Amino acid sequence: MPTVLVPTARWLRWVENFARSHGSVVTETSEGVLSGRAEDGSTFVARLPFSSSYDGLPDDFVAAAVPPPDWGVLLVRKGGFAVARLSADAITASKVGQRHVQGRTKAGGQSQQRFARRRANQAREAYSAAADHAVRILGDSPLVVVGGDRTAVAEVLDDRRLAGVTSVGPWLLVGEPRRAVLESAVADAQAVIVEVVNAGPGRAAPGAAS
Repeated sequence: MPTVLVPTARWLRWVENFARSHGSVVTETSEGVLSGRAEDGSTFVARLPFSSSYDGLPDDFVAAAVPPPDWGVLLVRKGGFAVARLSADAITASKVGQRHVQGRTKAGGQSQQRFARRRANQAREAYSAAADHAVRILGDSPLVVVGGDRTAVAEVLDDRRLAGVTSVGPWLLVGEPRRAVLESAVADAQAVIVEVVNAGPGRAAPGAAS
């Protein structure tokens, strides 16, 4: 099921394009999400950012997609991290950093074991550095949107000093964290999360009327 992140400023245009491609759309809200069904049976389910629930009128959906007054972004991969704290949509503090972590080796025996230990130590040091900066910048910020490598993110959030952090959606798929990647991630974190099911020729999307 394809998932797209739609900036709030483009939401109405996205729905118009969906209708242009699939026919008139009927929308409704239920169980915290907005769903739409087109004439050809194609459907979408839209969720607010920050794992927020929505039960209002369909026409007011995008107006509810506003960032919290205090939140953060944390991106971690082996050898790199980026962290930012925000007030609404403005970055108030940030840090991007890199730590060298060796790649894999084809060596065998004891050489491979020594290499694996060295690599594990380097990764552990990188995650520790990322956690130090996350603690300093995020502070007591309650909501954080995360992304990168899931294992790396889990290692950083496992730091007891970040026990008060709650990670919220969407999960951000990013490459090596850099300044431009962080800025793009901040924008993606505030987007509407949409899952689309396109009805193929001669068949309706799941649940469509026959």
